[in-house]
Amino acid sequence: MKITLTGEESLRLEAEPGMLTIEAPTSDRSYSPFHMLGSGLAACTFSVLQSWASNKDLHVDDLKIDVAWKFAEGEHRFASVNVKLDWPSLSAELWPRALRAAHVCGVHQTLTHTVPISVEAVGAQSVAIE
Repeated sequence: MKITLTGEESLRLEAEPGMLTIEAPTSDRSYSPFHMLGSGLAACTFSVLQSWASNKDLHVDDLKIDVAWKFAEGEHRFASVNVKLDWPSLSAELWPRALRAAHVCGVHQTLTHTVPISVEAVGAQSVAIE
């Protein structure tokens, strides 16, 4: 699997054999925490689609997943995320089922629902932060 940083607010995941690689077009492009979150969404979507495809005897060799996000105005958090699936070998009649399967991804489900997060200090006397 290969992840390519395609912009400050976007990336592409491609099916490639071997270990996961992360690439950037230039050495000054860094892999930000938002790229990590987008990569998690792309990898989860890929895993779900790969599993679905294997049950249908389909290949995912040409599947590409692009993830792009926009930031909330004046805040350093996602306002929206867009996932685009490019799968040339998938037949038109299977696309609706593939899209349904893509929504099963646990990361997708987590990002579409509010999740409480707690932060605690370990080994220190402090008040919990909410």
